[in-house]
Amino acid sequence: MDLTHFNEQGRAHMVDVSEKAPTHRVARATATVHMAAETMARIRQGRIGKGDVLAVAQVAGIMAAKKNSDLVPMCHPLLLTKVDITFELEDTALHICSEVRCTGETGVEMEALTAVSVAALTVYDMCKAVQRDMTITDIRLLYKEGGKSGVYEAEV
Repeated sequence: MDLTHFNEQGRAHMVDVSEKAPTHRVARATATVHMAAETMARIRQGRIGKGDVLAVAQVAGIMAAKKNSDLVPMCHPLLLTKVDITFELEDTALHICSEVRCTGETGVEMEALTAVSVAALTVYDMCKAVQRDMTITDIRLLYKEGGKSGVYEAEV
């Protein structure tokens, strides 16, 4: 058994960030929901029975970023200073992007990834009565800055 992720008592633990200096942190992530053109048309026209899909998904993504440490066990609770969720609509794909910011001792990558994931799940939930075979793909970190590791930018 590989115990490299366990502390000296053999239990999982949060990383100690108490000695780290607070820095400005930014992370951006993306996810894509693939669907039929008819489903996308209904979203655009506001004809989904549960309501405004993009507005609800936007709020869900923001709430998820704020609750990330409740969902991912080893993440630190962070005082986020910005969470933004945006959408790009194509004929059969909805691209969701998040941007999360804070000033703190640890990064906001997980918050950005959680935001797009929950926003995508919300789109699925709201549209599943119309189409059950939608797929959620390409959840990934696009960009991060701050801290010792500096800037990361994904290749496109």
